[in-house]
Amino acid sequence: MEWSIQDIARSAGTTSRTLRHYGAVGLLEPSRIGSNGYRYYDEQALVRLQRILLLRELGLGLPAIAEVLEGQRDSVAALETHLELLEGEQRRIGRQIESVRTTLRKLKGGERLMAQEVFDGFDHTKYEKEVTERWGASAYQRGDQWWRSLSASEKEAHQQEQRDIAAAFGTARAAGHPVDSDEVQAITRRLHEWLLGPVSTVSKSYFAGLGQLYVDDPRYGKYDETHGAGTAEFIRDAMKIYADGT
Repeated sequence: MEWSIQDIARSAGTTSRTLRHYGAVGLLEPSRIGSNGYRYYDEQALVRLQRILLLRELGLGLPAIAEVLEGQRDSVAALETHLELLEGEQRRIGRQIESVRTTLRKLKGGERLMAQEVFDGFDHTKYEKEVTERWGASAYQRGDQWWRSLSASEKEAHQQEQRDIAAAFGTARAAGHPVDSDEVQAITRRLHEWLLGPVSTVSKSYFAGLGQLYVDDPRYGKYDETHGAGTAEFIRDAMKIYADGT
């Protein structure tokens, strides 16, 4: 049993271009290529693609996914691990749904709200350990206090600005602007100002070190897939130049 690249893309909710990219980087080779040049995938390829998509949902970049797949050759054991993670996430989301339902019911009925009910299933401190290890407890405390002070609309605006900045970097790179150009450095200044919200001050070493994360941390691999290969390195280099010039 095998499927064409169009069939797989449609079933997986992705694109043929993405599947070809996975093949180009060695993540998902077709089981065969027909005389017409079309790519075909067998059941083993389907299982591998499912694992790739699951790892993408967990926030891993393509290089990190390649390492995981290389280290987990037993597909059954790997999928069992994925299933445990997904079921845990399902339980957490289920608690969030019930929390919102309870809040709505009590608001409509004029009942008193309880904090533990309102926030059940919401974990806004999941990055505490990572931030503390990288930049110290005071950095996390300042950021956490700042985030808690924002309204829901302010939080969404802050997150949207981050997405807009990433898209601007991708557009600038695709247009061929050098990292030291006025256009790119203006975008980098936006990123610097965006960071000033939660931390108040951003040193040269902090900013340059954060730029390196865009390349080293697998979670930032999404930038390359969303905005084009090389975007992570492009952002890192722009941040270093900006840090050196401030």
